Amino acid sequence: MVDVPSTVSVADGDWHAPTVSVQPGARARLEIPGSKSLTNRYLVLAALADSPSIIHAPLHSRDSALMIAALSELGARFDEIPTGSPFGPDLRVTPLNFSHPQPKTASIDVGLAGTVMRFVPPVAALLPGRFSFDGDPHARIRPMGPVIDALRSLGATLDEGGDRALPFTLISDGRHQVAELTIDASESSQFVSALLLAACRLPHGLILHHEGGALPSMPHIEMTVETMRELGISVEFDGANTWTVAPGGFPGFEVTVEPDLSNAGPFLAAAVVTGAQVTIAGWPEHTTQGGNHWLTILPQLGAQVELHDGNLTVTGPAGGAVAGLPGLDLDLSEAGELAPTVAALIALSPATSVLRGIAHLRGHETDRLAALTAEINRLGGQAEETEDGIKVTAPVQHGGFFLTYADHRMATAAAIIGLHLPQVIVQEVETTAKTLPGFTGLWMNMLDQFKAGDR
Repeated sequence: MVDVPSTVSVADGDWHAPTVSVQPGARARLEIPGSKSLTNRYLVLAALADSPSIIHAPLHSRDSALMIAALSELGARFDEIPTGSPFGPDLRVTPLNFSHPQPKTASIDVGLAGTVMRFVPPVAALLPGRFSFDGDPHARIRPMGPVIDALRSLGATLDEGGDRALPFTLISDGRHQVAELTIDASESSQFVSALLLAACRLPHGLILHHEGGALPSMPHIEMTVETMRELGISVEFDGANTWTVAPGGFPGFEVTVEPDLSNAGPFLAAAVVTGAQVTIAGWPEHTTQGGNHWLTILPQLGAQVELHDGNLTVTGPAGGAVAGLPGLDLDLSEAGELAPTVAALIALSPATSVLRGIAHLRGHETDRLAALTAEINRLGGQAEETEDGIKVTAPVQHGGFFLTYADHRMATAAAIIGLHLPQVIVQEVETTAKTLPGFTGLWMNMLDQFKAGDR
């Protein structure tokens, strides 16, 4: 559940989302910062490598900064390499010392980053020491049980007050002989990724079984496996519920991070709402990112989508007539992070829509299903939660205050709605810095390009 106040007031940090009407031919071309999911996986793997690594075009955001700080607490080193990029420097990573590790004590702030709270504890368990983990208030209610149980099974000691959640303290001697684990990862694919990433540093590797309900966001597990394989780590998957990681080190690497395709979504959605044309540069031809689903989702909303020479171009319906947006019945189980953006679009459509397969979003930065339902209804729409998603039966009618619940994707969803409805006020818009710092500047740049195309 989310806490929805009965009254709200505009405060510093709130943002009036701009409303636009564009002429035919309006267009914009944008570059998007690096993928958060890939950046944080590469950061972990660089810390686990045998020698230094170079990461080009990493994301510099709150989530990646928290990951760098956490791995630095464990003993890795990160040096910036200036590039002149508006999105920040490259990184040289000096890995952890697994040859002669010295016991240490560290306190790690995970913020609200699922990748940090779940990926870093298994890495810490590889080292001797005492490691305390805590984060933002909402982080304390995000699911952590399967990771905590797995680390206990490996032989680490964890003190978490019996709640199987943050905050907790991990005590490890760094020597673990267990080679096979079974977890229930039905609440988050990150539970699987967390254990796979650290597995090659275990003396016997790891055979990991999932036992429970359907796995959400399988593409994120595929991303983890593909990233590990490209660096030379042996990972086998039986096609169902078991992964096998061979033991052994791997050399440092040099890699360029793809743009964040999920974060491209709000800008592509702007094309649908306005009827303009939006091009995202640097779109990969082949990718494991869930954001690649935009290529199949947006045509269902009447947009034209073309991928050519690394540029993804989306052209919205003529005139951006949201009154003609069709309803959707869409299973987003493989790309749940796209749900807030899709929800913003269907909240503008007069047709009934259903988003399915996203029950796990209740355990994200906030309970996204409750939050989306509350905010659509606040603006005069009609939305309700279902067992595994949301149903929207009437569109939003008016502007108003749109709460973000410290969730970056709620903020960008509000910006999309604000393109059509005047006077949408986005609470704490800078929560977007979690994965997309400078969002409002990028948004205004897009709108300025629309206006330039009108002339």
